[in-house]
Amino acid sequence: KRFLDDDDQYLRKRLKRVQDEKGAGHFHDFYRYFLLRLFHEGLGQKPEDRTPEQSVELNALLGKVPYLNGGIFSPHSLEDRYSGIQIEDAAFERIFDFFDQYQWHLDERPLRDDREINPDVLGYIFEKYINQKEMGAYYTKEDITEYIGRNTILPYLFDAAQPECAIAFREDGSVWGLLRENPDRYIFAAVKKGVEHPLPANIEAGVSDVAKRGDWNRPASEEYALPTEIWREVVSRRQRYAEARVKMAAGEVQGINDLITLNLNIRQFAQDVIEHCEGPETLRAFWKSLQSMRVLDPTVGSGAFLFAALNILEPLYEAVLERMESFVGDADRADPASAGTKFPDFRQTLERIDKHPNRKHFIYKTIIVNNLFGVDIMEEATEICKLRLFLKLVAQVESVGDLEPLPDIDFNIRAGNTLVGYAQIDDIDRLWAATGRLAFERDRDKLEMMAKAYADMLHDFRDEQLGLSVPRHVSKRDVERAANEELRPELDKDLWRLYRTAGKVSDKMTLAQFRATHGPMHWFVEFPEAMAYGGFDVIVGNPPYLSLSGFKDYEVLNYQTRSTNNLYSLVLERCSALVSERGNQGYIVPVSSIATEGYLPLQQILSSRRLVFSSYDDRPAHLFTGLDKNTLSVLLIGEPTAEMTLHSSRMCRWNSVERESLFQILHYKPTAKTSLPGCLPKLGSCIQTDIWNKIFEKDCPLASAYIQRQGSKVYYSRKVNSFLQILDFVPEVRDGQGTLRAPSEFKQLDFSDDFMAASVYCCLSSTLFRWFIDVVSDGSHLNKREVNNFPFDPKRNLIGLSPLNSLAKELTKVLTAKSEKRVMRYGHDTLTVQCIIPKYAKPIADEIDRVLARHYGFTDEELDFIINYDIKYRMGRGGNDLGEE
Repeated sequence: KRFLDDDDQYLRKRLKRVQDEKGAGHFHDFYRYFLLRLFHEGLGQKPEDRTPEQSVELNALLGKVPYLNGGIFSPHSLEDRYSGIQIEDAAFERIFDFFDQYQWHLDERPLRDDREINPDVLGYIFEKYINQKEMGAYYTKEDITEYIGRNTILPYLFDAAQPECAIAFREDGSVWGLLRENPDRYIFAAVKKGVEHPLPANIEAGVSDVAKRGDWNRPASEEYALPTEIWREVVSRRQRYAEARVKMAAGEVQGINDLITLNLNIRQFAQDVIEHCEGPETLRAFWKSLQSMRVLDPTVGSGAFLFAALNILEPLYEAVLERMESFVGDADRADPASAGTKFPDFRQTLERIDKHPNRKHFIYKTIIVNNLFGVDIMEEATEICKLRLFLKLVAQVESVGDLEPLPDIDFNIRAGNTLVGYAQIDDIDRLWAATGRLAFERDRDKLEMMAKAYADMLHDFRDEQLGLSVPRHVSKRDVERAANEELRPELDKDLWRLYRTAGKVSDKMTLAQFRATHGPMHWFVEFPEAMAYGGFDVIVGNPPYLSLSGFKDYEVLNYQTRSTNNLYSLVLERCSALVSERGNQGYIVPVSSIATEGYLPLQQILSSRRLVFSSYDDRPAHLFTGLDKNTLSVLLIGEPTAEMTLHSSRMCRWNSVERESLFQILHYKPTAKTSLPGCLPKLGSCIQTDIWNKIFEKDCPLASAYIQRQGSKVYYSRKVNSFLQILDFVPEVRDGQGTLRAPSEFKQLDFSDDFMAASVYCCLSSTLFRWFIDVVSDGSHLNKREVNNFPFDPKRNLIGLSPLNSLAKELTKVLTAKSEKRVMRYGHDTLTVQCIIPKYAKPIADEIDRVLARHYGFTDEELDFIINYDIKYRMGRGGNDLGEE
């Protein structure tokens, strides 16, 4: 940008100049003599705070450089602790050579090659730099952060604005009228692909007649299909399109949350509502909500979710300001005699823009100061996050003359431990009471008064950052002193005593050691404005997926999700105490959160609020790179509900070329209630819900058919793939010496007779049971819970299930004939394994499913769904490829 002395090679040239001036033998002068003064005095000190002599000296040393402030140029904590730091000039020579290999940009242009760099790369570098397996952090791609951001931020914006302009939100009001007038505008392009063309006759015939669906598993024509779609998927997507369109056109969409569960283009809708608002009260309501909204990422990393929030909020700010201009201009033209008087609040806001380099700069600065908040236990993460936000702001300025001081956002982006500390003042007594003891005496009124004074001081500081009129000038040092000298010490000491009383730390641990290991952070001190109003309005993030068993840095106190033994559960529980009553949350977490019994404490928290969730398998493509067992769920959590209110998608699978449309074609349906322990079912369509209800209405759990003694046997492998491995024999495994060995992860079930065993063998080999596993499990292992709880009791229908006897024999014959002996080499041994390839037995599985369909009372449509469930991914493109897995 040439903001430093009009020189885009400023640092390299100043290094050479320092070396020339100092001469031979001076190897550490650039850092101490030049850089420290550039940062702390040149960029970090107001010119009016310098003496005349200092100004002359600095101008000679630095040239013309702008005052930027921002906290980023203050002395670093390492410099405070180690005042004698020395850095050789050669280090800077090497780093400048390295930087010169790249072409640097501050804007958002698409990068054409690996030598181009923009600020987003800082995020990629950070996520690669940290040890992902140790820290449980993974870079969250933009499609995920945007999807979570839009479906948490925008619903809150509407919910907050609606009470201020109730007329616009009436059933016949202007807001919902937009959906009635032009429903297609709010349906994503991917969902609409090809709907303008009538279906081919052979495909259309199968819509009403299941028997005529012979071509439905073939690849669809390009003009109809998204990448890799088969006709079955095209028809289903077109039906969802028609359903959403009819609902909007009929005026049945009357709530912002309906746009989430229908997966509509909520960003376009929000933009249109603001741009077309008919009355100033509606505009005021949205402006008030925009400015006051507080968005938190509690494990912020390099800021991926905050940047998604920034990109979602920016066009809405722009739309509000443009609409303000329209109201003001229309008023002045309508009544020239009163020009300049109507809508004074709009005029005042618009005048504020003129004090900034441009409107975009004003908008970004307002969002960064007012709306975005983040916490991370890694201090370097928060530094990178702040740097990226600063660069985003600087990118909006073209000349150094327009460059204004950067806002200080040290109070927005904090380093600290999200899980350790008091959220509210009330937590102090509550947590102490949980130990069975009373806290040491404190002056509660004085603590509350100090916290209130600190909150007011920080509020004034933020206003000053934005150039608003404030009752008194407050410096950053004033705010820090109030917290560091009056509030934090007492609270840290209190918490340290609490941990010792509860036996969570050793009695020998000092307060200083406790601070170093636990990094306590008290939310009502660090974020007093948010907590004073009941919490954050929106909380989003990708919390670390870390087992607590190997986590020895610190211990937590009074978390009901502690038994889940994973850090992400604790983060979500903490956030449930940080979010406001009507606030929204959105996270991407392992599917275990909604699919395993060990996470029941977390599911109880999730189910206490409106919950919309989608789930994503790690085959054939996956959402994250570098993450093992990458089956994940996106959780969208809304307001508290008296009864469990759940919407789910199916278990999503896709190929990499389908990624672009993945989040646009999501389909949600209310999910079934279940008594299955530790399970929120992943259904996603009415037909799946109907199948679920029928199987649970029919039979008691399969576990009732077991016997305790040795009997007729069925075996299953715990490995989950496109097909499960269910057998009535033990596959052969031999070691390097030819000795027979038992297969690993192979489990045995015993039954009283051959008919019972054959029936269960067939049932567990069915596509119906494979579908059931997707609905209820974590997608990684077939556990005893799923087998035990599948509703199937052969004794209730001996005649109807009798064909399973012969089908069991056919199944074993095919599985044995198609098995292959494969040599597998490991570090400790070489194994020869009889590998079973179940996909060759799919025709037999179809016959089994037909028997089970009669048993459960499925319709032809439901049977067709089961037989062809995920056919493209299980059998290969076109559904008929029996190629090897």
